[in-house]
Amino acid sequence: MSYAYLFKYIIIGDTGVGKSCLLLQFTDKRFQPVHDLTIGVEFGARMITIDNKPIKLQIWDTAGQESFRSITRSYYRGAAGALLVYDITRRETFNHLASWLEDARQHANANMTIMLVGNKCDLSHRRAVSFEEGEQFAKENGLIFMEASAKTAQNVEEGFVKTAGAIYKKIQDGVFDVSNEPQNLSLMYSLRPEILVGGMDYFRTEGVRK
Repeated sequence: MSYAYLFKYIIIGDTGVGKSCLLLQFTDKRFQPVHDLTIGVEFGARMITIDNKPIKLQIWDTAGQESFRSITRSYYRGAAGALLVYDITRRETFNHLASWLEDARQHANANMTIMLVGNKCDLSHRRAVSFEEGEQFAKENGLIFMEASAKTAQNVEEGFVKTAGAIYKKIQDGVFDVSNEPQNLSLMYSLRPEILVGGMDYFRTEGVRK
């Protein structure tokens, strides 16, 4: 299927917060209650439409364990968007957000759009982090914010699509300039020009349009 833009995403956050489940719910519309720990990175993709333009999201789901942080950091390069995920029932995953955000800001493009996601909002009876705390952290750090549930699919679609919308707006506003910022936007050959938003790292990995 042809598309107008290709956005590279990365999903980051502590192990066990539901990163892989969010990706599976978004790409396959299903929930897998038991999921093996991600080793290194996993990958998913899906087409969406913004402003009547087909956009392909290529999403890298990263391991949350500290031992894989060096691998995760290499995937920040070329990412146009990131989902920074914590578990609303585990206070420590929220406390570690500052460290993940510092990593992202250090290794990613300065124009990367970051969506803060408080996952597992279906378990509100076990809540350890209030909605207001998540909202405040996002506000203080210039992030988009929403709570979601990979299990019930609440706000999962919205999280990925709203992030894409913010990236698309940056293109329209000239933050990502197709002609003047080849390090961020790369023209690809096909029946018509297609634009890779995120940079050449992913172009080398993907090779050709699927």
